Order: sequence, then structure tokens, then C-alpha cells
Amino acid sequence: MSEHDKIVILTGAGLSAESGLSTFRDEGGLWAQHRIEDVATPDAFSKDPALVLDFYNKRRAQAAAAHPNAAHYALADLQQNHPGEVILITQNVDDLLEKAGAQPIHMHGALASALCFHCENRWAFTGDMHQTTPCPACGRQTVRPDIVWFGEMPYCMDDILTHLETCTLFASIGTSGRVYPAAGFAQLAQDIGAQTIELNMEATSPQFHARRIGPATDTLPKWVSDLLQR
Repeated sequence: MSEHDKIVILTGAGLSAESGLSTFRDEGGLWAQHRIEDVATPDAFSKDPALVLDFYNKRRAQAAAAHPNAAHYALADLQQNHPGEVILITQNVDDLLEKAGAQPIHMHGALASALCFHCENRWAFTGDMHQTTPCPACGRQTVRPDIVWFGEMPYCMDDILTHLETCTLFASIGTSGRVYPAAGFAQLAQDIGAQTIELNMEATSPQFHARRIGPATDTLPKWVSDLLQR
């Protein structure tokens, strides 16, 4: 471990699952009540904005009531105390990493943010969003969740690729490895000679040099302690 090391970490829904936030593959959660095509695509929002807004209002309320778990705090600890650079990239739209003290890049947007699809203004948002909610910049009732839906380009991809091209270690935590472009990050890191590790409930692909299997609240604190040589 040195100040010249650069760690890039990708986190997925498995990181927040132990805080009570369900993934779209969980049975019985919010996602189980709807098809992805009905609530998480631009076409779905065009067809039935009320349904989509209600779905995200429920997700926003659920996330606001959730608390960071030991895995979130471990990543914040690593980012704050590693002598090198630690870049956290998250596919999650909750703010549990921020609540724990970390500073992530939200590649799929954030529940606590709103987007005006007329003027592209973004602002912090809490509570319920409705079709009549006005944009504070242009005043139009053209507001949507600031979420990257299926079929849309993830945020900050230029910065993310630059970080991947300069990292010495890439870690994938709690993500299925099925959704691109994030599913290709490990291979990109390997291509430039970085070490790769997966921390997950099960192995998702053979493209990692190492892996730690188990709940994030168990594997993450131990891994961070090893990295910080505690």
C-alpha cells in the first residue's frame, strides 16, 4: 500500500441490501411488484408518468429511512485513510455511502435528485414528486427522477473510464456483473495491468484475480482492514 496506489471500486445493490433496500432481482421488494419495462425506461415514463413517479416516490422514501451498514462505513474509512487515491463508483441510487462519509460517483443517478427534462436543471429533492412539480429554474412542470433508466447512458462515463485506465486495483462489490457498461469494468482494468477482486455473495465471472465470498458487512470491513494494514 502506497500513495501511488489508485483503487477504483464499483458498488452495486448488494452493498445496500443489508440496509433493507431491495434489488430488482429480490422477491417481495418494490421491484417485484412491477416489470422493469413499466417503471425504469424512458418509454415507461412517456406512457404512464404517474405510475413511474409513484414507484420512485416509494423508493425515495425507503432510501431516506435507511441507514448505512458496516460495508458503507468501511468504504468511507478506506477512502478517507488510504494514502493513495480511492475512487468509489456506485450503481446504487441511494445516498447511504454519503451518509457514511464517502464521496461516490453516482453513475446511475440519485433518488435524492430531480431532473428537468426541458432545461436539464438538476437539484436536490426530497419527498414526493408529481407531474405538477415545477422546475425551480424554468418553472415548467417537466420534472422526472434524476435516474439513469435502462436504455440511457450512465453518468460520468468519461471520468470513470479515465479512472479505470489509471488504477492499480479494481474491486467489484455486490454487483451482478450483468449490466453494461459496468459489467466490462473488470476487463478494462485487467487490460491495463491492474489487479482485480470481487466481493460478493457468489462468483459472477472468471475475470477476477481474487474474490471474497459472503455478505458485504462481513467481507468489506475485513478487506479494508487488510488494505489499511490494521
